[in-house]
Amino acid sequence: MGTLLSGAVPRLRCPEEANLRAPESVVALHASFIRAGADLIETNTFGANRRKLATRFLENELERINSTGVRLAREAREMCGGEVFIAGAIGPLGELEQFDAGETAPLVAEQAQILEGRGVDLLLLETFYDLDELVTAVEAVRSVSRLPVVALMTFDADGQTLGGVDASEAAERLDGLELAAIGANHSAGPAAALNAIAQMRGDGRVLAALPNVGLASLAGSRVIFPHATPDYFAEFAAQARRLGAGLIGGCCGTTPAQIAAIRSAVDEDRAPSAPFVVRERELVAASEDTAIEETKLARMLREQEFVVSVQLDPPLGGSNAALLETARVLEESGKAHFLDVNDNPRARARMSGVMASVAIERACGIETIPHLTPRDMTVAGLESLLLGTHAEGVRNILAVTGDPPEEGDYPGARGVYEVEAIGLTRLIANLNRGEDNHGRTIDAPTAFFTGVAVNPSADDLAVELDRFERKLEAGAQFAMTQVLFDLQYLDAFLAHFGGRPPIPLLVGIWPLRSHELAVRVHNEVPGMVVPDGVQQRLLDAGGAAAEVGAELARELMAEAREKAAGVYLVAPFRQPLGILEIL
Repeated sequence: MGTLLSGAVPRLRCPEEANLRAPESVVALHASFIRAGADLIETNTFGANRRKLATRFLENELERINSTGVRLAREAREMCGGEVFIAGAIGPLGELEQFDAGETAPLVAEQAQILEGRGVDLLLLETFYDLDELVTAVEAVRSVSRLPVVALMTFDADGQTLGGVDASEAAERLDGLELAAIGANHSAGPAAALNAIAQMRGDGRVLAALPNVGLASLAGSRVIFPHATPDYFAEFAAQARRLGAGLIGGCCGTTPAQIAAIRSAVDEDRAPSAPFVVRERELVAASEDTAIEETKLARMLREQEFVVSVQLDPPLGGSNAALLETARVLEESGKAHFLDVNDNPRARARMSGVMASVAIERACGIETIPHLTPRDMTVAGLESLLLGTHAEGVRNILAVTGDPPEEGDYPGARGVYEVEAIGLTRLIANLNRGEDNHGRTIDAPTAFFTGVAVNPSADDLAVELDRFERKLEAGAQFAMTQVLFDLQYLDAFLAHFGGRPPIPLLVGIWPLRSHELAVRVHNEVPGMVVPDGVQQRLLDAGGAAAEVGAELARELMAEAREKAAGVYLVAPFRQPLGILEIL
């Protein structure tokens, strides 16, 4: 419904808005499926829960969209004649970083009550990828309705949900919930749906298979589906019946042509052309080369050796020669244990900090701590980058939210931010457990040593402490502070934890080279505080301000030895080797 209506009715905020703006199109679409031979049609209400509608500023139309959706389906049935069931379609709430049963249940119950009250024959919960959310949704429906319920999940080609649950496990969990049918919809096409229901077979289970036509692609702003022939869908119907499906249909990309082919296959009692072979999930065993090894940073922190890192900015250009030369000199000096590399600081486009770190470790042999921000990448992009980074041998990662794109080089740019630092930390912890962001098994686990940023000089310390606690829960193993120019801020922060940090902490130190720079940093750089006393010392120093800045940095390093596990020093941007004067 959503795919075809979005293509037919321009400027819809969501497909369900067509119930109000283009009711004749909805009726015509229902009628086309009925005339193609459908025994059951679904109301155009898949995303018509209050939470999803609110993202399109349609929450005040909740009742009208759902009620009208039922009325239009009934009108199509009456217009076409015949006995056709009407299913009230209910989808998941939408993208949530973490499933919340307390939020899901009342919203599903609210929608189910409206659909039943307007006269649907059954309720169809579809395209759920989180088994806990589906179970909660079924229970919510059962709390307000005794109509038959069909529950469908979406599976990949191996029969796993995005949440990492096998189809067989899902079927066992759904048993006992008094469901009319269970099965697979959406997914990656008919073959994936068949593989899922093959794994869901069991005594007394009525199975359902309603797959997409296949994998969609984009052509400009248009969603394009493969040209799945009617005969291909007829063969799918035959295979589905042989596997025990009692409800067979289609999801995204399905047209009346595919439904007519299914109808024909059922009426003709078509036999499959060949037996269906269940696809087994392929697992690649980790080799001895991928055995987990402790990073030098993890070892030094565990053994309570004082850590010194130097922070570098990646180059603004296509050559890393100068960066590698700096890294080589710092390594040969023996005065820095590590190099931590920024990731597009101030949201200004530079060489990837992770890629720069891979080059440094390969060419110079010094261990790095690349910063990684989710500002510019989807979760899938972050996973890809992390897996490649791990394969190249870089193991330390500092997860940071990243400066907002408004600060960067491109006016009007917007960040991706599918997750922020807490979600990124959780993602890395999942990869270390051998799972992707949704809990699906990956071929080999990673062994990242994950750090997070924390700002003891934050304006709202309570909020900063809360975020730090959540980062700890997500799996943070060490932390690096915002640059500090007075460790009294660190004392106030650590008081919350009884005076000692819960995980090893590296203190950020920036040797300021002038009074002008100190004033600009204090007033223009978010999150940084240069106390009046520091500004005054630099002002009083006049032409010797750089020497005083170096002296202040050494004082902070000495004080940090009593309060933290180590320090990182911000190298001068245009003369990074100037940091050796401090070391």
